[in-house]
Amino acid sequence: MLFTPHQFGRLTLENRVVMAPMTRSRADQPGDVPNALMATYYAQRAGAGLIVSEGTPISEVGRGYSMTPGIYTPAQVAGWKQVTDAVHRNNGKIFVQLWHVGRRSHSSISGFTPVSASSAKDPDKVYGPLPTGGFGMIETEKPRAMTLADIEDTIEDFVAAAENAMEAGFDGVELHAAHGYLIDQFMRLGSNTRTDGYGGSQEKRIRLLVEITEAVVSAIGADKVGIRVSPFVTEGYAEVDPEIPAVTLKALEALAPLDLAYIHFSENISRYTAMPEEYRQRVREVYRNPIMVAGKYTHETAQAMLESGLADLVAFGQPFITNPDFVARIQQGFELTPVNYDAHATFYGGDGKGYTDYPAYAEVGTGSAKLSFSDQPSHEF
Repeated sequence: MLFTPHQFGRLTLENRVVMAPMTRSRADQPGDVPNALMATYYAQRAGAGLIVSEGTPISEVGRGYSMTPGIYTPAQVAGWKQVTDAVHRNNGKIFVQLWHVGRRSHSSISGFTPVSASSAKDPDKVYGPLPTGGFGMIETEKPRAMTLADIEDTIEDFVAAAENAMEAGFDGVELHAAHGYLIDQFMRLGSNTRTDGYGGSQEKRIRLLVEITEAVVSAIGADKVGIRVSPFVTEGYAEVDPEIPAVTLKALEALAPLDLAYIHFSENISRYTAMPEEYRQRVREVYRNPIMVAGKYTHETAQAMLESGLADLVAFGQPFITNPDFVARIQQGFELTPVNYDAHATFYGGDGKGYTDYPAYAEVGTGSAKLSFSDQPSHEF
């Protein structure tokens, strides 16, 4: 099943292998503009049934990592058009992941005091400018609580970014509601202590996600919208939220009537617990539309997940970094180039080294070897 087509609404994929979103920080400066190098990188990996781009800030205040490409200026839209054109020339499909980091930021990166559901901070680090020069991991700042006007502006920013994505030629958008970023911050108890219509009960804590999704769907169409969630991952928080699995289910129940392109579960990274089989079954009961999973899957476990009927698409992260022809390699059983220490050193920033210089299998040898790999798709790897 992994190599069979997937169709939903107007979305038709050649296979069910998805390239997961991974921050690489290669945008041109100043302006955080996508460039020709990025177009090459994504085009090399167009064998995936679907590519989900790296997290792409919807606004300056939504930015939390240096040199990540935005989608809120005309120059950024034009830069992304290079990328989507290159992917489409290689018969690929690509969604852009729309990203607002909320409190996981620093004013030296965005130019603004970080914002969140509440003025609460946990120990956390993001990729930004170092006081001594250059870039590295820096401690985040305490956020300010968003006003109702801020929330309205943020919803409008998501809509504008989605419309910009259509202008840039993307096949759709993925709303980032996982990994401790803004939408996730509204959903969790540790970061949301509001007493207004966006805090308190579970219904109120999913309100921002639902309103953003409805607004984006209204602007570009439901089958062009996916959402990423991570109910069994604790990232950006000091404590595990015992309610987040139930809150996520409640959100899925609210979103099910919209007929979205997919829901994307990020698993098995950072601090996590394995998603229980009973939870997967409950998700399938309340959410009838496509389900994507990501997190250290192998060819074998991905196939088993599809055969179980509990997922329709499987996303892979790090193997796509060092194997631009990842789909062809696993389909043929060819050996994968490992993600070694040198590869880790080139995850964030730099040039084409460790980015576009990994060869396809046909360029490095012939024959086949037993496939063995692990995978950790994430913004932070």
